[in-house]
Amino acid sequence: MKVQDLLVKDAMIMDLKATTKEAAIDEMVDRYHQVGIVSDADKYKAAILKREAESTTGIGDGIAMPHAKTDAATRAAVLFAKSDAGVEFNALDQQPVHLFFMIAAPAGANNAHLQALSTLSSLLIDPDLVAALKKAQTPEEVQQLFGDAQAAKDAKDQADEAAEAAKASAAKTAAPADKPYVIAVTACPTGIAHTYMAEAALIKEAEAMGVDIKVETNGSEGVKHQLTADDIKRATGVIIAADKKVEMDRFAGKHLINRPVIDGIKKPHELIEQTLEEKGAIYQAKGDGAAAATNDQDKESAGHKIYGQLMNGISNMLPFVVAGGIVMAISFLIERFTGDKSMWYIFPNQIGNAAFSFLIPVLAAYIAQAIGDRPALMPGFVGGYMASQASMSFISSKSPAGFLGGLAAGFIAGYLVVFLKKLFKNLPKSLDGLKPIFIFPILGLILTGAIMYFIVDPIFGIINLGITNFLNNMGTANAVVLGALLAGMMAVDMGGPFNKAAYVFAIGAFETTQNGALMAAVMVGGMVPPLAIALATTIWPNKWTKDERNSGLSNYILGISFITEGAIPFAAADPLRVITSSVIGAVIGGGLSQALGVNVPAPHGGLFVLPLADHKLGYLISVIVGSVISAIILGLWKKPLPAEQNGLTDKKAKSVN
Repeated sequence: MKVQDLLVKDAMIMDLKATTKEAAIDEMVDRYHQVGIVSDADKYKAAILKREAESTTGIGDGIAMPHAKTDAATRAAVLFAKSDAGVEFNALDQQPVHLFFMIAAPAGANNAHLQALSTLSSLLIDPDLVAALKKAQTPEEVQQLFGDAQAAKDAKDQADEAAEAAKASAAKTAAPADKPYVIAVTACPTGIAHTYMAEAALIKEAEAMGVDIKVETNGSEGVKHQLTADDIKRATGVIIAADKKVEMDRFAGKHLINRPVIDGIKKPHELIEQTLEEKGAIYQAKGDGAAAATNDQDKESAGHKIYGQLMNGISNMLPFVVAGGIVMAISFLIERFTGDKSMWYIFPNQIGNAAFSFLIPVLAAYIAQAIGDRPALMPGFVGGYMASQASMSFISSKSPAGFLGGLAAGFIAGYLVVFLKKLFKNLPKSLDGLKPIFIFPILGLILTGAIMYFIVDPIFGIINLGITNFLNNMGTANAVVLGALLAGMMAVDMGGPFNKAAYVFAIGAFETTQNGALMAAVMVGGMVPPLAIALATTIWPNKWTKDERNSGLSNYILGISFITEGAIPFAAADPLRVITSSVIGAVIGGGLSQALGVNVPAPHGGLFVLPLADHKLGYLISVIVGSVISAIILGLWKKPLPAEQNGLTDKKAKSVN
């Protein structure tokens, strides 16, 4: 596939009207939706905003490459947009952006698409092409410019391959050349654009400096141009331009510079020069085969690290929660018609219970893995299993350590392995192979197991028993307060730390007590924000743009599906009104669900699991009341937009004032 095939002529915007970042994204997403490249504009926009929250895609020199890989994209495509006036896009050089390349990659993009996307990305480091694109007036001219640029690149690549082959052949019989040689690895979270732009920039700069270079890319296509042991041995030093995990231990003993991927694009000369001068620290292997690419200039805070480690455990646990919990809940529904002796009940119930039994071990294992990498996975898993069993303690316990013990097991196992790595870092290199196979797993298991057996399980078993008794004997007033609090937390950050904390607490209570009352509260709290936005955009259309009204319609489906993230684009655009109104409605809805005695024995599903709920009418009332109150607050609080912004005729606008 060629680059021109990705540049859809009908999607191009040759005179972008937007003057702000938010408006530019909306205008491009709307065009994608109009031409059928994006099936769900809200979902695609949410993915774009999520990527922008990680780091700006405004790479400087008047270029921005917003991109997302999601199943909302029907096929791989690139939307070209040009703004003569320029858009403030929070670019790295703080200059307006004139050229936009919005990339849509489907979740299952094939290699042909990914190769074409990587080619396009690498072409954009050519200043002559960028200058020509700024002058282009028609979509046909844009396609022709990229066609010519790709043809020139293909010809150069063929010549380079031939020269490389000749060099390799000559190297077998001749002494090594005097030309300096460096190696590099480029990688970004999505692996679509920045990975290949950094590769191209480093190669181009190395040529200008008279330096040989080999660049390994860790992109959506997988690892390309993988560095060999000979490459690493021969190189003066290593450049890591990456924002995600790459295999690092192979560079032990080499001078290594570790920077964000954007530095590979913007500062290739500096990186190569510092590598040749051996300014990078000598890399010390960690004995686990892979390590996070922690940038020299971007140290994470302790709180952010812990949150990331916790989220690694939760994200890997959620499939067990959702699938196991819903299958188990379906079995309870079947039991009402067939009884508890029927195979139709026993079969799904045992499957659901089997999946649920892995919740705490998986949570602990992947928290540990995020801290200590692969050697910590097994000790974390065993520690989590011990936390889930009441019998695995040196004293008799009526309750397992539960979720809290599982959290402790994950962090204990992870940091024990980190400690062991430091303890054994000075072992002879001949024994390095023993570390990940014998030393770390065996000592990690013994130490984690001992701490769990003698300390964590006894203490947290008592705590967990106390929490269980409190939840089981909780009066209506306390239940209402707790349900309101958890529901409000679900709406505060709509998928962020507060939301996840409330959801995990409810899962822990459900797993311990088999009572779905708190699950009902958090589900109501998670449904209120998108449903409130859907209602507000429907009732007060003059207060929203056309794109926002279209997005509001999709929030009906997202809301009843318990997908709170549908409200994120609205919260990002107007956080005070949207978040405040959402929290108020969620608190009322969550508290009401507890007052009405609603019980939902399923950890996900929104209104689709209504048949499984006790007090079905109470469940509906809680969702409706919370959503309507939130929508009314938001609708009355938000000011009407001028007719030219909301896209309504004067007659329609007056009818809703």
